[in-house]
This record gives sequence, structure tokens and C-alpha cells, in this order.
Amino acid sequence: MITLDGKSLTLEQLVSIARFNEKVEIAQESQKKVIEAAAFVKEIAENDLPVYGINTGFGQLANIKIKKTEVNQLQINLLISHACGMGDILEIEKVRAMMALRINALIQGYSGLRLETILKMVEFLNKGITPVVFEKGSLGASGDLALLSHMSLPLVGLGEVFYQNKRYKAEEGLKLAGIKPLDNLVAKEGLSLINGTQAMNAIGALTLYDGLRVLDFANVSYALSMEALLGVTDALDDKVHQIRNQKGQIEMAKIMRAHLKGSTYTTKKHNERVQDAYSLRCSPQVHGASKDALDHILDIVEREMNAVTDNPLIFLKEKEAISAGNFHGQALALAFDYLGIALAELANISERRIERLVNPNLSNGLPAFLAKDPGLNSGFMIVQYTAAALVSENKVLAHPASVDSIPSSANQEDHVSMGSISARKASSILDHTRKVIALEFLTAIQGIDFRAKMTLGQTTKKAYEYFRKEIPFLVNDTVMYPLMHQAEALLKDNNFYQAVVKGAMIND
Repeated sequence: MITLDGKSLTLEQLVSIARFNEKVEIAQESQKKVIEAAAFVKEIAENDLPVYGINTGFGQLANIKIKKTEVNQLQINLLISHACGMGDILEIEKVRAMMALRINALIQGYSGLRLETILKMVEFLNKGITPVVFEKGSLGASGDLALLSHMSLPLVGLGEVFYQNKRYKAEEGLKLAGIKPLDNLVAKEGLSLINGTQAMNAIGALTLYDGLRVLDFANVSYALSMEALLGVTDALDDKVHQIRNQKGQIEMAKIMRAHLKGSTYTTKKHNERVQDAYSLRCSPQVHGASKDALDHILDIVEREMNAVTDNPLIFLKEKEAISAGNFHGQALALAFDYLGIALAELANISERRIERLVNPNLSNGLPAFLAKDPGLNSGFMIVQYTAAALVSENKVLAHPASVDSIPSSANQEDHVSMGSISARKASSILDHTRKVIALEFLTAIQGIDFRAKMTLGQTTKKAYEYFRKEIPFLVNDTVMYPLMHQAEALLKDNNFYQAVVKGAMIND
């Protein structure tokens, strides 16, 4: 059980809730703040003073005053009219992350909706009801309106839900789960539910979590390539990296040395050659830059996970409601564009290592395309093609979404972040990058088996043995794609991660 308090949620906890169905509860102090803020909003709604979204229309319609008798209907209408998503349906784990993040924002007492409404979202999470949310339609300012509207509709029995991996009309799904929908929404509740950055943050946060794992795997695949190519390890010397003074680079070099500890496949300068090509020699610098980027993004993401992002904001001490722009997703949009670029570079340099492994002019004595009988067999020739195609697609996707903006709501909302697009692009880049790293594992291990039998490093030995239990050495051409898909599946397998990466001793 994870206790949400609006200020201490971590990425690890979010993944536990979203992916592993960890149950949640709301801290008692947070419940008290919610109740007090809701009482203040009720006061505002009963007053004649116009306050945005409580007794006015929305967006460019903010100058239209709403009758007291229609304030509740206004909130329902908001969800109905704004649920305009298109495209594919978001994965259940991403929607669960959205719900957890929205709850964590709303319980801080600056939003003004009832505790009853928030507890209904908690009930959804804990009983396994997940709203059907379509991935496209958010501009990333005024919040992720369309996506969060789809998330919120089932609270009042509208829209659709997943329950036990089946898709239902909300009314039917809630009945099966034993959940009674809310009878209505009151002043500001619809707006509070949808006016935030939680869709883009959910998608980006889960991508970041998996991206950190892919970086770990990239360090192992690099080490395997070093062994297959008889790489020169002088470039990993700690003295080199200390004087560069870049944290990520220093850390990556240390991890790479640890992965290769005890290996007799690698060499020192002058034994085979003076130095290696950049894709081997500069991997600590490239991986290190990505690590620094991911650490920076993690800081932004976790701060946003514990942020208040709707509008207007309720300040109880001062007894005022302030209209502002905390829903604007620029901080996340820039971060997730950066995330996509950082992940794309891991694939970029990995593909170059694959090319060195299969190219007989670059592989330090390995047979052409790692085929035992090249010519009759094409070996791993097209594995490199596929890696190149994925890398090239990443280059297109890495163009930043955050530099774009299209005015909306009759030009009232005249600058938007496109943050949800940044997050979805980063997710696609992650998927491609994981595939490329998997292909490097597959290719490097094939290359190692062409070398005279020597001693593998402490981590590369574990990776090699785990892979070889699943995927054999290829003597002759075979249908490759099942093996490629199997290699990718291993990188998604938590058992493989725990056995190979988490089990590695990082020391010199």
C-alpha cells in the first residue's frame, strides 16, 4: 500500500502503482486539506463574484457567467465536451499512472474538489477499473484536457473502462467491479479533474523508467561488443574520465570496467592496435551524456509528480482563487524532447558497433556478417539493416515537439507546449532503441563465439550464458526474426535484468 500525500511520490512508486497494481491510500492530513478547500469553493459558487471555471465558462468562454442552478451541469458538460481523443488506446499502465498522478496533485488542497470525488478515483485504482483513454488530442496546455476527460468520464458512469482486461461501457464495467459512480459533480470538480499535465507526465515517466533500464543494457551490450571486437580498454581508464569532469561519463566508464572485469577477450594498447574507433572508444562519453540527461529529466519528472497543475488555484490562508498557468506543460515538453534525443543516441552508437561486428573490414578478424560460410550464408547482414532503419526512424522522431505551438480556444490559449506529443515520441524512440540494443546483444554474442575460447567479464559472462540458454549460435542461415524478437523479449524480462544488470558488482 502506497500512501499518497502530494509531496513524496517517487518514480519507483508510480511504476509500482501503474504496472504492478500496488494499492493506494490518501494521507489523513491531505484529506483534511481537501475538505477545507472544497468548502471554500462551495462558498465561491454560492457568491455572485465570477471565478473562472467555478461559475464561468471555459477558455475563450470565460466571460460568460453561469447561473447558480447550472454550476453542477457545467462540470459534467465539461467532461462530455472535452473527451475528444483520437488514435490508439493508451496502455492500461499509462492510464493508471495518470490516475495516480492526478490524485496526488488534487490532494494537496489547492484544487477544491470533494474528498468523495478523489476517493472514487482511489477506488478505481484499487479495484482495477481503468478508463479507456485515446492517446491523441492534447496540446499540452490548459492541461491534457482531452485525455484527462476520457480518464474522468467513468467517475460519473460515462465513457468506457477496462476491467479484468476486457473493455466495457463504463456503467457495465463499474457494476461488475462493484463500484457505484458519482451521482454528480459540483463546482470546479470537472475542471479540477482535467486541468493538468498528468497524461504527458504519466507517459513520459514510464518511458523514463524503462529508458534508465535500456541505458543499463546498453552498457552491457557495449561490453559484449568490446569482447567480440577485442577492444582496447585503455580508453576506460578512470584517470581519463576524472579529468573530463562529467558525472555521467565517469559513472558509465566505471560500470563498463566492472562489466569487463576479468575478461581476457579485451586488450591493451599496442597489443592489437593503438586505439579503437569512436563507437568503442567514446562510448563512455556518449552513454555518459545520456545518463546525465536522464538524471536531469528524472528530477523534473519527480517534481512534476508532486506538483499542483490546475487552474484556478485555491489558497485557503488568503481566502482567494487565483487564475494562472500551472497547467502549461513546457517543463515536461522540453524534458521529454530531451529524453527522446538521449535515448536515440544510445541506439545510434549501438548500431555503429553492430556495423563494426558484421563488417569484415572493421571487425578485427571476424568473418563477414558473422556467417560461418559467408557467401552461401548472409549471416547477420540484414540484422544491421534493421538496426539502421530503427536508428533512422529515431532521427525523425527526435525532432522536438516543444518548438511547435498552435493557438486554440479562439486564440485565448495562444501558446501551447505539445508536451504529450513529446512524451509519446520519446516512448516510440525508447521502443526502437531497446530493439537496437537487443540486436547488439544478439550480434556481439555471435561474434564472441567465433573467437578462440577465453574468459568473459564478470557481467558479460552472465549475459552471454543467459542469452545462450535461449538463443543458439547460428551455423547456417535461419529465419532470423524470431530470434531477434526473442532477444528483445529478454531485455523486457525483469528476470534477465535482475540476473545480469542488478547482479553486477560495480567496483574497480
